[in-house]
Amino acid sequence: MPIQQYILIALVKIAIALFVLLTACAYVVLAERKLIARMQNRWGPTRVGPFGFLQPLADGLKFILKEDIIPSHVYRPLYIAAPMLSLTLALTSVALIPIGQAIPLGGASIPLQITDVNIGLLIILGITSVGVYGIALAGWSSNSKYSLLGSLRASAQMISYELALGLSLIGVLIGAGSFSLREIVNSQAGYHWNLWYRGQVFAFFIYVMAAFAETNRVPFDLPEAETELVAGYHTEYSAMKFAMFFVAEYANMFTVACLATLLFLGGWDGPVFGPGWLHVLLPVVWFVVKILFFIFLYIWIRGTLPRFRYDQLMAFGWKFLLPLALANIVVTSLVIGLQGR
Repeated sequence: MPIQQYILIALVKIAIALFVLLTACAYVVLAERKLIARMQNRWGPTRVGPFGFLQPLADGLKFILKEDIIPSHVYRPLYIAAPMLSLTLALTSVALIPIGQAIPLGGASIPLQITDVNIGLLIILGITSVGVYGIALAGWSSNSKYSLLGSLRASAQMISYELALGLSLIGVLIGAGSFSLREIVNSQAGYHWNLWYRGQVFAFFIYVMAAFAETNRVPFDLPEAETELVAGYHTEYSAMKFAMFFVAEYANMFTVACLATLLFLGGWDGPVFGPGWLHVLLPVVWFVVKILFFIFLYIWIRGTLPRFRYDQLMAFGWKFLLPLALANIVVTSLVIGLQGR
């Protein structure tokens, strides 16, 4: 493939991925407001557009038009850079996620992925780990006690749960023998999903719990606990800077959901039938359905569970999830070793 054509295809895929992700983040916010309203016997947004479907556009326009207030007591360079860093890292992770099989186009095979590297999972884990720097810098540069406490909580929470999250994936990697997300999905073909075929039920539970904590969602939303810290690390932010943190949180939710689908639920593996174009379209549909299941799980848990105390959060990570993850590695290694004999 000529280099110009390769660059053009990459730019088109980047533009499509950004448009789809940002639109999905906007409408997941609407879905969250609607579903939680139903759980609480309310209506949710109904005024803007039919059934409130244009509410995300109104919210986005509001953020753009609002006055951007920068308090006089903040450290301006890092105060401005922090939301940009969080959003950039959250959007970058999507570049490594495959969403389906390759598409034959003009004699070439176009993978449904912006970039395919053989250590894709390792790079995504690295990017998501660095993402906490945006929150830490936001809390420090705001020169506010509420913001600083929120960023310190986020940093400690990330360190505590990143260990359990990383260790929960070791069993999947042992079974697949690769860090490539596409290879991991291919190893689960034929409904040999890691969730049950390789017995990674406990690993899946650990991953989901740690992922909730990594994305600062209920019941692990201690960094932005409104009842204690006003709004946590983004207390001093307004307008588009606040919106950047908001979008980054939801983009990270999609990254977590995509990884859970790829690592434990077979990725785009599902029933495929019909003419040739359906063999390309249906795998993407199954992939999206599985992602939406995890997004619904986020919303459902937010509408039903209370927030942990901070000591409970730390104890759950260090005293329960981490030992369980280590035990899962030992058992998985023994089982795969005995099967190899």
